[in-house]
Amino acid sequence: MKAVVARLLALDTPSVSDALDKLGLPGAIFGVGPMTVQSAIAGPVVTVKLGAPLANLPKRHLGAGAIMSAEDGDIIVVEHRGRIDVSGWGGLLSRGALAKGVAGVLIDGAFRDVDEARSLGLAIYARAVVPITARGRVAEHGFSVPITFAGIAVSPGDYVLADGSGVVFLARDNVTSILAEAEAIYKREQLMARSIEQGEPIGDVLGANYEDMLKRD
Repeated sequence: MKAVVARLLALDTPSVSDALDKLGLPGAIFGVGPMTVQSAIAGPVVTVKLGAPLANLPKRHLGAGAIMSAEDGDIIVVEHRGRIDVSGWGGLLSRGALAKGVAGVLIDGAFRDVDEARSLGLAIYARAVVPITARGRVAEHGFSVPITFAGIAVSPGDYVLADGSGVVFLARDNVTSILAEAEAIYKREQLMARSIEQGEPIGDVLGANYEDMLKRD
């Protein structure tokens, strides 16, 4: 796990997104970005599934079960179906997550207590911030279960990388092949960047080979 995280943090989301494209795999999303601290995060996924309040659901505060089950370096990923009219995460949850060593939180929706999370230094990626409570409006339907995040199927134990450019998920069974492709793409683009800095015309650097680099072999 630590080796995978280290390799992910040496990359960026565009390189991983390109690798997913080349392999014909889903995983890159849009619309969710950094809301607290500007730092890249990567790690194994612990999931939370939110939805409408139902009579037979456990009386447990949303996110609490995921925090209690999380291990150091995990990232909590919250399915909230893009809702920005009500919070899907809050300040006390942020404190609990940090106490468990959670590396960051991703919410497909809105959250609240953003100033508190910023002061704590917890990396939260979301669609929006909102002060409106989840109480009586939202309930947890489960944690450590398969979810859908911005249209992408995500399972517990998958990996995620998030940075200023966005969020990419890597299915656990495909991590090795995705990382290999992403590292090759990243290395190639670093060499191209060096050529530009050394004065090579950008039209020569960004030639036909660059346009074709994501074609499948």
